[in-house]
This record gives sequence, structure tokens and C-alpha cells, in this order.
Amino acid sequence: MGNYFGAVKSFLQMQETHNAFFFIADIHSLTTHPTPADLHSNVHQVLAEYLAMGLDPEKCTLFVQSDVPQISELYTYMNMNAYLGELERSASFKEKVKTQRNNVNAGLLTYPVLMAVDILIHKADVVPVGKDQEQHLEMTRDFAKRFNHMYGVQCFNEPEAYSRTGKLVKVPGLTNNGKMSKSGGEGDAIFFDDEEKVTHKKIMRAVTDSGPETMNQEKPEAIQNLFDIMSLVSSTDTVDHFDALYNKCEIRYGDFKKQLSEDVLKFISPIRERIQDIKEDKSYLQQVTQAGAEKAKSSAEATLKEVREIIGFRRFY
Repeated sequence: MGNYFGAVKSFLQMQETHNAFFFIADIHSLTTHPTPADLHSNVHQVLAEYLAMGLDPEKCTLFVQSDVPQISELYTYMNMNAYLGELERSASFKEKVKTQRNNVNAGLLTYPVLMAVDILIHKADVVPVGKDQEQHLEMTRDFAKRFNHMYGVQCFNEPEAYSRTGKLVKVPGLTNNGKMSKSGGEGDAIFFDDEEKVTHKKIMRAVTDSGPETMNQEKPEAIQNLFDIMSLVSSTDTVDHFDALYNKCEIRYGDFKKQLSEDVLKFISPIRERIQDIKEDKSYLQQVTQAGAEKAKSSAEATLKEVREIIGFRRFY
């Protein structure tokens, strides 16, 4: 939940200040081999969540990745300039090789290329990313520089990371086994479609430690994560209260997590209701995705036309 809320807050800020493009990465998800029903359901859910959290199709371009075929075409071209060694050194690829040995597919290997194309096809200047995506963004800059150098052009920008706080963060999961994500395990993350009792149980079972041993000591990553979530959903007075207890070595994690659970549920409840209303409004979702696809395709096609010409693809008719 922390990663997701932090990302959406960055999105909301960017749609006010930038020509912003946001998308649901359904092509990326094919590396996990979802069933067709699950794939569509997940896109439906994420789209509704983005809208419920405040992304405004009138202020930004919101689209589904597979609705823009130009992405797949540029992905093909950029793969020709990506090399095996650098792809194998990707931290995310190394992790997947260890965790899903029975499904180490080509899509996982070239995942950084597709991520780069998502950025480069709209000639982005800045990208909202977490600490765990720094390497992918660096690879994106490498691919952009390589293409520009290879063809002696200045086609692609070299995008920089964007964070509304100015600091890139990585939010660990509730089980403290890596970043918070759906792939981290059943109890690792909080989801809008969880029942209230499930959310409460996840928070109460969140990994903590035996408590601070010295006054004003730095919080371990897992504890800081819970405080970060609290800062998103609780009042400043509440956060300050528990922070003071921690600094005085007087914090009781049971009380802390009970308050966090109460505030998370209070925060999520109206959003969950909006998500459900939006999910049921099929005509609105069709309108949003259609308009988003048209705007995204227009931007992508302009870049792709330039790239085809640079590479040397020229029609005889």
C-alpha cells in the first residue's frame, strides 16, 4: 500500500504540472502468464483504482499499454540494441531467476527494454519511480544514449527520476521480505479489495522488532515503513504521538498497529466505494480508455515515425 499511495500522490502532483502519461502495464504482466480472465480483471481493477484515487483523464493521458501497438513495435527495434550481458545484470532479472525458476522467459530478460520504451516513446523528461527502479531508469538512459550515438541523432531524451519529496524511496512489505507488492506474498501488502478483517489482520501481523533500546535511535526499515504508512493515513498529531513514544523507548507496537489499522480502514473505505462505483460504470471506463488510447497513440506514433526514418525504414509507395 505504501508504494502505491506514494506513487499515486506523485501522479496527482504531476498531472497538475506536467504533460503526464500514466498507463496500466498489461503487456508487462504477461511474464507471469496470467489467465485471460485474470488479466482483464486486473486491468479493470487498477484502472478503477487510479481514477478513484484522483487521476483525472482531463488533466493527464491515462491508457492501457496494449491499446498502443506502437509500444510493441518500438520494443522490437530497441531490443536489437540491448545486449545479453547488461540484461542479465539487471537486479530484477537476477531476482526472478531465483524466485521463479520454472518461468525464466525472454520477456523477463528484456523487461528493462520494454520499461525503457514505455518512457522513451513519449520522450519523457522525468519519471516517477521508487528507489528499486533506479537501475531500470539508468538502463533507459543508456538505451537512449546508445540509439542517439548509433545513428548520430538527438532523438531520445535522457529522463531523470521524479519524486514529489525529492527523495527516492523503497517501501518494504509488511513481511519485510522485500518491497511491498502483490508478488511478495499473501500478507505482504494491503489492497483496496481486501475485506476489513483481512486488512486488520495483515497490519496486526506486520513484522516489528523487540522495540527501541536507546533514546531517539534510528528506526529499522520495517518500523519506518509502518510509520510511513501512518503518515499517509493518520493525523499529524497521531504520528507525532507514536513517534515521541518510540523516541522515548515507550512505544507498544500492539497499540501502534491498532491505531494504524483503524486509520487505514477509515482512509480506504471511501476509496473502496468509489472504486466499486467506477468499476460498474462500463461506459465511463470505455470513454476514459478510448480517449487515453487516442492521445497515447498520437504521441507514440510521432516518435515511431521519427525512429523509422532514422533507422532507414522507408516505404516505396
